[in-house]
Amino acid sequence: MTDRTGPAAGSHGRATIPPPGDWVLRAVARYERPLISYVAHLAGDVERARDVVQETFVRLCGAAREDVEPRLAQWLFTVSRNLAIDARRKERRMHRMNDTETGSLRLAGGAGGATFAPDPADAAARGDAVSQVLRYLANLPPVQQEVIRLKFQHGLSYREIGEVLNLTATNVGFLIHTGLKTVRRRLADSEPAARTGA
Repeated sequence: MTDRTGPAAGSHGRATIPPPGDWVLRAVARYERPLISYVAHLAGDVERARDVVQETFVRLCGAAREDVEPRLAQWLFTVSRNLAIDARRKERRMHRMNDTETGSLRLAGGAGGATFAPDPADAAARGDAVSQVLRYLANLPPVQQEVIRLKFQHGLSYREIGEVLNLTATNVGFLIHTGLKTVRRRLADSEPAARTGA
């Protein structure tokens, strides 16, 4: 459907973004908080996550409803993830340029990029046991952290996670299984030490 009241896309160097329809507003109400939570782990910062999610919903306004709505969750998480990764890359390039100019040896984002440490307020509220699980989760490879977060924090199916991360559902299941197995093993190993230290 063409908007006849505004300029054509690109006529002034900018595309016209149609106003959000009810379906977009419902998507914002349903997915804004889960997306910010997900992207904050990728971007390492809640404010950056809000910017990324806002851009995601701007893009949703320009998307064809019939193409997006049947797979809305996958679409939103995929676009948010790609925007977060792009923003992180740009930030790293800027840090590298600044480091080169100033002669500093500081690395942007640490050796592994974005941190996946839990939000301190959440960890305190959930107690020591959950905090320990999150610490072990943060030591898993990034892709395992992502699949576990998408499954248990955001409720996506294996197929949906596969679409977000460009993996097969079988790969997603394997990553979740091995990641949880590792966390369980580390928890079991820490229990005797905790008992002897008490």
